[in-house]
Amino acid sequence: MPIQKITSGIIQDGAVAAADIVSVSNTAITGNIISSQIAPNLTLNGNLTISGTGFTQVASGTTAQRPTSNTAGYIRHNTSLGYLEWFDTVSSSWIPFSRTGSYTVSYLIAAGGGGGGRNNGGAGGGAGGLLTGTRTVSTLTPYTVTIGAGGAGSGTREGTNGDNSVFDNVTAIGGGGGGGSDTSPAPQNNGSPGGSGGGSGTGPSPAPNANVGSGTPGQGNNGGQGNSDGATWRSGGGGGGAGNVGGNVPAAPGPRSGGIGGAGSASSLSGSPVTYAGGGGGGTYNPGGPVISPGGAGGGGAGGGSPSNTAAVSGTANLGGGGGGSGPGSSVPAAGASGGSGVVIITYVGAQLGTGGTVTAVSGNTIHTFTSSGTFTA
Repeated sequence: MPIQKITSGIIQDGAVAAADIVSVSNTAITGNIISSQIAPNLTLNGNLTISGTGFTQVASGTTAQRPTSNTAGYIRHNTSLGYLEWFDTVSSSWIPFSRTGSYTVSYLIAAGGGGGGRNNGGAGGGAGGLLTGTRTVSTLTPYTVTIGAGGAGSGTREGTNGDNSVFDNVTAIGGGGGGGSDTSPAPQNNGSPGGSGGGSGTGPSPAPNANVGSGTPGQGNNGGQGNSDGATWRSGGGGGGAGNVGGNVPAAPGPRSGGIGGAGSASSLSGSPVTYAGGGGGGTYNPGGPVISPGGAGGGGAGGGSPSNTAAVSGTANLGGGGGGSGPGSSVPAAGASGGSGVVIITYVGAQLGTGGTVTAVSGNTIHTFTSSGTFTA
């Protein structure tokens, strides 16, 4: 017969059939209702008042187990994300209970590094521009993330600039290409401007005869100056880095290695200390003398050189380092190396709120790392 009033005790699974519950009007239930299923559902027409000092347990499941047919008023505990969520019919999406209209994120944006310059003392490429800061994002709003590619190294003239990296309306400028090493003071000996500037190459005439690439204020530094004695050696300048300028090549006398790439800048936004945006080392044509010029800390590639015919080294992927400048050689390509691609990192305090990129949790922070272009949805 229908149950009209329950004053005490426990209703357990299977103890009450659906047909037995036909109406409940102002019924007081003291005790516990323990039921994982009342076949098929329990529907109350009216209000439900729950009093007591214990708890109310709602449906619980993973993100993949969310209902496929959603209605306004649905509430559940998401075990994948660790919070209560409700279904919003306006946006047709599940929203955490603790979600506010906006929240603050920290970001790091590194652009693609510039490519190194061509043979006979090509200069190192400048690092991609590096930006860090904070901003407010709005709940459920998509923000475009673009990862800049590294610039190509050159076998014919100056290296190519890296591409910009972008988080919404914040843009880090691609690194400048390193200058080539030509037979005369040609324009392609100049380093290109960028986030950090490319180093300058040099012709065969003594003393510097090309301009360094300039860095973007607040993002990077200038490239270094190349040099030559006009007879036996030519060495390109180092590319600029986020931490300091590219290395200059001292004047004659004496054979010289290429300029050292400018150092990058360290950040722990990824959850551990990482150095980004080092400049590429300058290459050298230097028979019988020093050979290798290192790239700057933070992914800058080393310059190539002679007499060992060492190839230039590319910038490290997703660190925004500049590519090394080339030295000549019969057994390796006499070409500059490519710059490293960029990266965008977005982080905030607490459990995951947004989506996009590779998501990790470190020390109470949620971190979204983008190594390829995509969308961050707050």
